[in-house]
Amino acid sequence: MSPEGIDKRIDNGIAKSWSRRNFLTSTVASTMSVSLLDRPSQAATAPPANNRDRFKTSLRINGRPHQLSLDVRTTLLDALREHVGLTGSKKGCDHGQCGACTVLVDNRRVLSCLTLAASVDGKNVTTIEGLASNGALHPMQQAFIDHDAFQCGFCTPGQIVSAVACVQEGHATHEAEIREYMSGNLCRCAAYPNIVDAVKQGATGMKDI
Repeated sequence: MSPEGIDKRIDNGIAKSWSRRNFLTSTVASTMSVSLLDRPSQAATAPPANNRDRFKTSLRINGRPHQLSLDVRTTLLDALREHVGLTGSKKGCDHGQCGACTVLVDNRRVLSCLTLAASVDGKNVTTIEGLASNGALHPMQQAFIDHDAFQCGFCTPGQIVSAVACVQEGHATHEAEIREYMSGNLCRCAAYPNIVDAVKQGATGMKDI
């Protein structure tokens, strides 16, 4: 084949290649343009701000009154951590399965990650930060330290608050009962024997307060 013929075939191949590429590029660009035109803008679909979705609540947390304006869907845990600044109660599973978020509401233990802040309006809330008094640790806090009833410490606030409630409920008379009524609080470090010992000591110390 002559050099002219080779050049002609190369030129034709390049022309076909560019034509194919241009066609695909144009098709994709056209499709994307139509999709973007059909899609409503984010601003148009965003729900308008509605003050009716917020509520004002009055909570007495660790003996101090707090006036909060919250979204109606705010959990008690998020209200404590994000709006009041009390981060002792931990967000463990956020599904009510681990007990790390346990707090007391009117002296009854609740899972704050499953409790709406609106549902405890006007009630007394006690968190781990509210157990100590006048700079002195609560007997249950001291018992957890004495018995080394924690390792990573993440579940410890919920464990201690739940242990206080366990004693107040009258469910700390023997080890089997303590294990049963503390079973809703999980310890990933498996410090359970030490926790039981701590609850026993804490129960004794709580008789004096």
